[in-house]
Amino acid sequence: MSNKIMMAFQVLPKVEEERLFEVVDEAIAVVAASGVKYEVGPMETTMEGEPDQLWAIIRQAQDACVKAGASRVLTYIKMDYNPGLTTIDEKIHKYRAK
Repeated sequence: MSNKIMMAFQVLPKVEEERLFEVVDEAIAVVAASGVKYEVGPMETTMEGEPDQLWAIIRQAQDACVKAGASRVLTYIKMDYNPGLTTIDEKIHKYRAK
């Protein structure tokens, strides 16, 4: 059985308003480079993978925001801990089929 779970997170970096999306894009780039299955939404990014791997990605995403100039990063995390039994596709496929 797979130990894969889903985690969604939102970073709110403390930067100038005009730089907000630029800095958030750095966090999303970390997720994209990780190789995990993910989906970017309008308010959060959802990932699917091993728990320890996903925690590490979130930490790296926070660090990327700081490296891009954020003096502080608030991060909101949601987790669906149902190892190997729920996937991103299962939760949203009916909305994508249209």
